[in-house]
Amino acid sequence: MQIKICGITKPDQGVVISKLGATALGFICVPSSPRYISPSVIGSIVEQIPTNVEKIGVFANTDIATIYTAVQTGKLTGVQLHGDESPEFCQQLASKFIDIKANIKIIKALRIRSAADLQLTTQYQNYVDTFLLDAYHPQQLGGTGKILDWELLADFQPGRPWWLAGGINPDNVVEAIKITHADGIDLSSGVEISPGNKDLEKVKQLFVRLQSVGGVGSRKHFGF
Repeated sequence: MQIKICGITKPDQGVVISKLGATALGFICVPSSPRYISPSVIGSIVEQIPTNVEKIGVFANTDIATIYTAVQTGKLTGVQLHGDESPEFCQQLASKFIDIKANIKIIKALRIRSAADLQLTTQYQNYVDTFLLDAYHPQQLGGTGKILDWELLADFQPGRPWWLAGGINPDNVVEAIKITHADGIDLSSGVEISPGNKDLEKVKQLFVRLQSVGGVGSRKHFGF
């Protein structure tokens, strides 16, 4: 299972979290977010992170040129699209990375309100490597701590690996995994003191709980 801790803003926390067992770190590249971090600072953190940990930039309705510059400056290995990006946009972005021979993978986040929203994955599956399912919020794109209905996902099997996000924390992570059988999980507010400031004790608790269900280790479902 893949474990992504998102909203990293502090270099020392990024290093510790990667050593605790995270398979991916997420960096918010949306300027309006309280967890925003500039590409240059991301790059300085990434230099301290082991190469086997993925470094994911999170974008929302950002143009391709800006994403490309952030990927280069931040030394990112993946891009998470958390806005209203169309399948065509994902295809264009994927083609851009292919053209420059950059092995940058694409994660498309979808905000789920009902079972009908899950059908959106069929429109994107040819252009992305991984899906991330988050809870819908009318004003915010992510990091809300809101939990989506896990029962909707009990039999969810899209054409790509998928990660579960939205309100996951050390207390409910085992239940979330058992119900949804997700290929990965994505946490941010569930292991925070405040936006962008991670609670390392909660992160430790998370990995203890994951060890109990064998949820740490394999990268085979990452889609990377």
